[in-house]
Amino acid sequence: MKFIVSSSYLLKQLQILGGVINNNNTLQVLDNFLFEINQNELKVSASDLETTITSTLEIESEAEGSIAIPAKLLLDTLKTFPEQPLTFIADGNNSIELSSSHGKYALAYADGNEFPNPVELEDPSKTIVPAEVLATAISKTIFASGNDDLRPVMSGVFFQFTTDSLTFVATDAHKLVKYKREDIQASQTAEFIMPKKPLNLLKGILANSDSEVAIEYNDTNAKFTFDNTELICRLIDGKYPNYEAVIPKENPNVLSIERNQFLSSVKRVSIFSNKTTHQVKLKIAGAELNISAEDVDYSNKAEERLTCDYQGDDMQIGFNSRFLVEMLNNLNTEDIQLEMSLPNRAGILTPKDGLDEGESITMLVMPVMLNS
Repeated sequence: MKFIVSSSYLLKQLQILGGVINNNNTLQVLDNFLFEINQNELKVSASDLETTITSTLEIESEAEGSIAIPAKLLLDTLKTFPEQPLTFIADGNNSIELSSSHGKYALAYADGNEFPNPVELEDPSKTIVPAEVLATAISKTIFASGNDDLRPVMSGVFFQFTTDSLTFVATDAHKLVKYKREDIQASQTAEFIMPKKPLNLLKGILANSDSEVAIEYNDTNAKFTFDNTELICRLIDGKYPNYEAVIPKENPNVLSIERNQFLSSVKRVSIFSNKTTHQVKLKIAGAELNISAEDVDYSNKAEERLTCDYQGDDMQIGFNSRFLVEMLNNLNTEDIQLEMSLPNRAGILTPKDGLDEGESITMLVMPVMLNS
């Protein structure tokens, strides 16, 4: 079995696929890339049993067959080559020879039939989403998902598709993000929870794609197909919490402020906050916002004053500065709006500009009780 492929083209595809492979796999064959050759087409797959990702590459070959090549060894070798054609020749002794302009390298390979087959989706529903929209939806929500093994449903992103809109939600019980697109619809109503690992992979690949992504899904698995790539993953089993019930409806106190100015101020002041609570206090009266933090144990404190636009009663409310910074970093907008009702009720952060038609983002952050 022989094929010729460009070194940088192969490396680029393998680096994407390599993100699936775990450091310690239960099956040894999962430490490999599966190469399936069908004349001028090479399908390369990587899997961790939960997620399988496959790329199709163009090569020069007249052969057919499948072999599993050690992923780390191959990647480490490819990284050292300048752009050039590489020739792979597999003999019958479970060894594949790689020839470059510099020399020859032999790698042991395993039989491709040992590699687990990807799941076939039975009777899936299908929705088409532009790659840019899906990449944005993932990056706007994934940072808010939880890491609690006891609550696996909150460790992923909730996809909610209806005939009117697509909604993506993530929460860890301290913060919540809801990203909605009313300019894109699904053919039928569906809900499923996507795990974080395949979403991070998709986010990386889709960032440079301007194609459309076909999302197929049933009760247990989802499949994403675009360009020359296919990703299949197992969904998180369970019912997502009723997130709408947590978003306060009546928020009469509304603060509007420039995002960058607010973000810089919170970052600076939070350096002086308590290292356990990371609490910053917002005190709002008239057109003045006072941001302060204090670490009583070390006698550190900081305070800054900003001008803002504020409608509502004078108010003091505390937030975890790390959550505020994460949220503000994930908004691409000049000005933001913070809506509040009471010091013990969640604040709602929304962008005031920079959104496409039909696009909306709602970020909710739980307050930290102030020490009086």
